[in-house]
Amino acid sequence: MNLDNLRKQIDETDAKIVKLIGERIQITRNVGKEKMENGQPIEDKSREQVVLERVKTLARAENLNPDEVEKIYQRIILASKEVQGITVSFQGELGAYSEEAASQYFGSGVRLKPCESLEDTFQAVERNEVLYGIVPVENSLEGSIPRTYDLLLDSALKVSGETKLRVVHCLIALPEAQIDYIKEVYSHPQALGQCKTFLRQMGWKPTPAYDTAGSVKMIKENNLMDKAAIASARAAEIYGMKILVRGIEDNSNNYTRFFVLSHQDAPPTGDDKTSIVFTVKHIPGALYDALKGLSAAKINLTRIESRPTRQKPWEYNFYVDIEGHREEPQIKKALKELEKSAVFLKVLGSYPRFK
Repeated sequence: MNLDNLRKQIDETDAKIVKLIGERIQITRNVGKEKMENGQPIEDKSREQVVLERVKTLARAENLNPDEVEKIYQRIILASKEVQGITVSFQGELGAYSEEAASQYFGSGVRLKPCESLEDTFQAVERNEVLYGIVPVENSLEGSIPRTYDLLLDSALKVSGETKLRVVHCLIALPEAQIDYIKEVYSHPQALGQCKTFLRQMGWKPTPAYDTAGSVKMIKENNLMDKAAIASARAAEIYGMKILVRGIEDNSNNYTRFFVLSHQDAPPTGDDKTSIVFTVKHIPGALYDALKGLSAAKINLTRIESRPTRQKPWEYNFYVDIEGHREEPQIKKALKELEKSAVFLKVLGSYPRFK
């Protein structure tokens, strides 16, 4: 049998495999409808484990590597869950601003996976537990969220989208509480910082917590009558709490920008941005030399942020957002020029500009 005939057999087999995958995904789409009608969650780890163990057994019977077959099926299961409904990880409890940002970006039907930390949010995507993650990167009043940028540097995930959320902070307490009762206020450090004038005027003690909505939940669960939390109106609604004061932020021009994370960034749309991180030599003019290629190509920088490299004191990584997609010829050329003068360069992802 010659090579052409063997390739023909491969093509025919591939056609059968793709058809069967399509049939499987259609069945899982119907499973998703049944789950939604019955109020069941899309995620079912015990069922996934049964499926994976079964295919590994089938693989052994066919003298195939069960671990490799398991990896293939993990991707098929991920695709199946996508048609059943998109699940997005975010840091915080239900009612957090990140949850609101996820609903704003993906729509109200999105399924959400709350995570205790930003690290957990990244890992949920990395481990294929969810298709996407959403993380805050900067606030218009308080500046960048450093931990997010450090995780972007270390992770293989890509930035595939961005959204911006108008943040309205509410003072929330137990339904029976009165504002005169309050002595201490809990919230995420960013939220406390955005409301510092109000807190100072009231003379209350600000206490940092890991999450805005989580602070509301904690006060309710512990029945803390003299405590309040700073969080969203939705958090008050979810946990059955009372809003004492709305809009306590120092500045009404309070927006938080979020990145959407996935294993691949977005295809070009014609109105995109690209985020990169790079390091230059610790010598005079190094940053200028690194950026002059972007300037020569008339590429607009929309943001630049420096963060310590964590390797040597007083040396920095530069996080830069530019207009355009990494696949556009002028962007490709400019990034190649930048790479020549940079000690290190990583493209974090290209994505449609927020409108």
